[in-house]
Amino acid sequence: MAVSGFEGFEKRLELQFSSHDPVIGIGLRQLDFKSVEQVLHQVQCTVVSALGNQHFDSYVLSESSLFVYPTKIIIKTCGTTQLLKSVQPFIHLATTLNLHITELRYTRGSFIFPQAQPHPHTSFQQEVVYLEDNIPTSLCYRKASVIPSKLTSHSWHVFSAGAVEYSDNVNPLDLYTVEVCMTELDQTLDRKFFRHPNDGKNGDSAGREMTEMTGINRINLNSQICDFAFDPCGYSMNGIDGDRYSTIHVTPEDGFSYASFECVGSVYNDDMADMVKKAVKVFGPGTVSVATTAASHDICTRIKATVEQIGMKCRSYSMDEFPAAGTVVFQTFTTRRNYRI
Repeated sequence: MAVSGFEGFEKRLELQFSSHDPVIGIGLRQLDFKSVEQVLHQVQCTVVSALGNQHFDSYVLSESSLFVYPTKIIIKTCGTTQLLKSVQPFIHLATTLNLHITELRYTRGSFIFPQAQPHPHTSFQQEVVYLEDNIPTSLCYRKASVIPSKLTSHSWHVFSAGAVEYSDNVNPLDLYTVEVCMTELDQTLDRKFFRHPNDGKNGDSAGREMTEMTGINRINLNSQICDFAFDPCGYSMNGIDGDRYSTIHVTPEDGFSYASFECVGSVYNDDMADMVKKAVKVFGPGTVSVATTAASHDICTRIKATVEQIGMKCRSYSMDEFPAAGTVVFQTFTTRRNYRI
């Protein structure tokens, strides 16, 4: 393990808003790009590519991704970004559109280089204190939890806060989120995410080549993909499939290689387990963790079965309940030859 390197594990923030006006229209998508850029500047990242459709706008960032729906913002950033510094600015921008926050969820895995993280990310405890201090009291249903696993280097950190309590009636189990984190990538496969010196390509064209060469474009054939390759290495993509997004980020350096796959699933599209399996096969990781939020037990079981089909072994299965977010299930896998606790 390298003493220091680029932190692949992302911090993820989801903000849900509402309005007293029954006609919201495009809502948060009205925000001017300059205002969004100013928030990203505080986080310490920039937009490198963008793609949208009639449902939402997606932005590939210099450190991961941003998605803007009419009443929802999802932002995830890697490295030493200060993601939580976006909370108050986004809440303020929403109020200018007569939108008020109704739910917040912050999640992340275990950093590879925790000592390199700046305030307010030096510890989960500090992150929770910062969030508690920067969200309105109306988000009264709150819980912070670290969901453990049998792999000491992998745990799942969750902070959830909402104005109303989660219930299957208020929030039916039709949409759910899956977050996959992969480490110890196969060295032959992760070489595909390095660019050749002086290749004459820009980030967009090099990214498109990586998408096709690695089979990422076959994970979801219905997705329209916005991709970007970094120099000398690294890759990001956002996928758009109707009102559902997916995103992949890759840090391929030896010693701290990492890749993530995230997707929104729907009970009306029974394809999530297969997509997770395809994503894992792209990278051949030694260790995989899968966190699902607001998914049914059946969906979690099917994801476990498909990941085990490709030579991984489930080492732990943990879950926790959150008053504003429902059930979060956290599973970890290793290759059968690579069982290290």
